[in-house]
Amino acid sequence: MIDDPDRRHLLAIAQQATAQASELVRSKSPHVLTSKGDRDLTSDVDIAVEQFVRNFLHRHTPGVGFLGEESGGTDRTEGLRWVLDPVDGTINLIHGLPLCAVSLSLLKDDSAIVGVIDMPFLGTQYHALINHGSYVKNQRLHVSTTHALNTALVSIDQYTFSTGSEYKNVIRRRLVEHLASHVQRVRMLGASSIDLAWTAHGRLDACIMLGNKPWDTSAGVLIAREAGARVLDLHGANHTMDSSSTIAVTPTLEHELMAAVGGAIADSAITE
Repeated sequence: MIDDPDRRHLLAIAQQATAQASELVRSKSPHVLTSKGDRDLTSDVDIAVEQFVRNFLHRHTPGVGFLGEESGGTDRTEGLRWVLDPVDGTINLIHGLPLCAVSLSLLKDDSAIVGVIDMPFLGTQYHALINHGSYVKNQRLHVSTTHALNTALVSIDQYTFSTGSEYKNVIRRRLVEHLASHVQRVRMLGASSIDLAWTAHGRLDACIMLGNKPWDTSAGVLIAREAGARVLDLHGANHTMDSSSTIAVTPTLEHELMAAVGGAIADSAITE
């Protein structure tokens, strides 16, 4: 059992690690690019940040597992492990767009108990401790109270081009078509952690991701839930680490949004 003082200490370590990692992101320009698949890249900045955070956490929390997007690590689903996306939004970073983040969570067994998302170029750090709310600096976060889908701002994740991604891209296209007909605006930010943090903050009313890699979503899911978001999979079931998709939405829009998502899925099945 981990009591609250221990969790708060671990949160402080995560905040320090991500803040220093963000300084590293700001200080380095990406030069060495390595392909991870069709139009998917990692950079020397991603590698440097992951190595820094891994070493930092090993010093301050010896014995806790670690899983990083770039170098892998602990695969176990029992006990404690840190999960890191060193630069969520690498393509944005490469092109000089400020929409990227360092995303770090601490999982106990298979659920996040600590989550921190630090946005290097926006000077903003979001954090959450399970059962204690979500915050940006000292401001407690609450999802929006938007009641009508036609006044909602909704983000959707970026297209992917790896093997087997074709059907998900069909769903994405149908989602954009359905949402464009029903919501105020659709956005594609290119960083899942930012989608989730801004849904928690009420800047977005919902976000939809057709994936659920732990480094992409575990910190943001905790932050969104602690701010009052409903976090679901594509079919409306409660989101878990085993879900194949991730949707966060303010509760006042859940029914309307999931109806639009269901319509997009139905159209995609007909197309396929």
